[in-house]
Amino acid sequence: MEITDVRLRKIETEGKLRAYVSITFDDSFVVHDLRVIDGNKGMFVAMPSKRLPNGDHKDIAHPINTEIREKIQNAVLDVYNRELEEAPQVKVEPKVEPKVEEEVEEEVEESKEEEKEEEVEETATEEEAEKKEEGLF
Repeated sequence: MEITDVRLRKIETEGKLRAYVSITFDDSFVVHDLRVIDGNKGMFVAMPSKRLPNGDHKDIAHPINTEIREKIQNAVLDVYNRELEEAPQVKVEPKVEPKVEEEVEEEVEESKEEEKEEEVEETATEEEAEKKEEGLF
């Protein structure tokens, strides 16, 4: 029995789970929901399981001998490590989106225009008050 395909779905969480895996044997039989776990003694592959009413877990599918278990684990971890190496290293930098900069500039321009309008209104109000005092209005 040969492993003919290994597919990973990496998981970005704070827990120990790193990926879900589907593995195909002889291009004819697939097993879903294996898990790559970052354990206390390093990475390992957990077989698909279900939770029992008492809280325990029971494997749904699993290898019967150590040789096949190691073969599965090696194939899965090889693919997992290869994907980690190929993934672009993302450097997290704070970025200011251009849209945000434009919005800030627009707000500054609007506030300048509002200030000018207020000045014009104040000037007009002062002129009206002067005219009233002089009896011209």
